Amino acid sequence: MDILNSIKNEVIEILDNDPAHDFDHVMRVYNNAQKIVKKEKVNPKLVLSAVLLHDIVSYPKSSKRSKFSSIDSAKKSKIILKKYGFSKEEIIIISNAIAEHSFAQNKVPQTLEGKILQDADRLDALGAIGIARVFATSGSLNRPFYNIDDPFCIKRNPDDNLWAVDHFFNKLLKLESMMNTKSGKIEAKKRTKVLKEFLKQLKDEV
Repeated sequence: MDILNSIKNEVIEILDNDPAHDFDHVMRVYNNAQKIVKKEKVNPKLVLSAVLLHDIVSYPKSSKRSKFSSIDSAKKSKIILKKYGFSKEEIIIISNAIAEHSFAQNKVPQTLEGKILQDADRLDALGAIGIARVFATSGSLNRPFYNIDDPFCIKRNPDDNLWAVDHFFNKLLKLESMMNTKSGKIEAKKRTKVLKEFLKQLKDEV
């Protein structure tokens, strides 16, 4: 679709080089969404437009504004979508999907488009790529790998503001049970197994 290619080019110009939320991340989410769309009765153009625009505002994890990234991305997306002739109804569907997709918002999206975006984005937080993203983010925040006294949060609540491995317990291991679509759940189960194997290996090493 020509419109999607135009939006892609615009997003490339907008995104910075945050390794966890760069254009490579957007395209992995895009590929995940394409696979889910094939199994669902939904308009691919709306889902894939939402995917391309879902991280156009991405505040650093260390910022208090971080939890508003998806809401501000949704606002900014409306301006871009109007340029490309999307209808008011389409813009509402896409912008709502973007606003509701993030883990920080703690919402189940109201529409199927939003549910697919959320699943596709969450899949990129799992598996081998999910592990890579955790430690890329931790490096940028100068966050240690783990709490030396209790690396796997056995006797304490996880705090991923302080330690990288805590992010597995605070968020990543919860995602499988939070997926919306059947195909999303199947893929999440596979990728969560990778996380568990990694933690098992890490336990042997530390």
